[in-house]
Amino acid sequence: MSGHSKWSTIKRQKAAGDAKKGQAFTRATRDIMLAARQGGGNAEANFRLRMAIEKARAVGMPKDNIQRAVDRATGSGDGSTLEEILYEGYGPGGVSIMVEAATDNRNRTAGEIRSVFTKHGAKLGESGSVQWMFEQKGVLDVDTHGKKVDEIELRAIDAGAEDVEANEGANTVTIYTAPGQIERVKQELERQGERVTSAEVSMRPNQTVRVEGPAADKVLRLVDALEELDDVQRVHANFDIPDEILAKVS
Repeated sequence: MSGHSKWSTIKRQKAAGDAKKGQAFTRATRDIMLAARQGGGNAEANFRLRMAIEKARAVGMPKDNIQRAVDRATGSGDGSTLEEILYEGYGPGGVSIMVEAATDNRNRTAGEIRSVFTKHGAKLGESGSVQWMFEQKGVLDVDTHGKKVDEIELRAIDAGAEDVEANEGANTVTIYTAPGQIERVKQELERQGERVTSAEVSMRPNQTVRVEGPAADKVLRLVDALEELDDVQRVHANFDIPDEILAKVS
């Protein structure tokens, strides 16, 4: 399993704990609002909204908060001012980075992100400068406790998965699908008794860059600093970092 994939799994597993900071609630609220604004407030007919609501529940968001987020996006509230923006740039060691933001003030957000890049020896790029290195994929994590990993992998492939990676030590299997197939694969796995712990459409790098030593520490500090920004929803990067360094963020 590549260092990037292991890092992505670690970050997803940490999401529930991050709810204590309140930042996870903010991100979950914005995910719900953006999904509802794009596809409507009916979760049965809007898969992106269903995924956003599931993630919100996973970090402990109350039902009333979830409904308020939907109402803000579909009513006359301030949800209409929220804007999705993608920033691209280069980090230490030649790592390519994409930052997904949701903001009501693009000037503020751009300034904050640029400041973090500069502080950590990184550089913002032009639109499209690194996006071509990533591919949108459906990403599901399946709990393997008490299960045979190879059987889960076979079920995932039969259900339509494009790739499967076992996360040794994390007791999960990460499954990649075409974006439009994630719901079907998830439903089929759950029908067969598998426990899907997370499901989202994310960005997967087509190739990774091996980063070690001081550069690896710098990359992780840069990513952590970006994720601490209030307007940042998620960060994608194409690094491959040794396990002993990744263990610091687990």
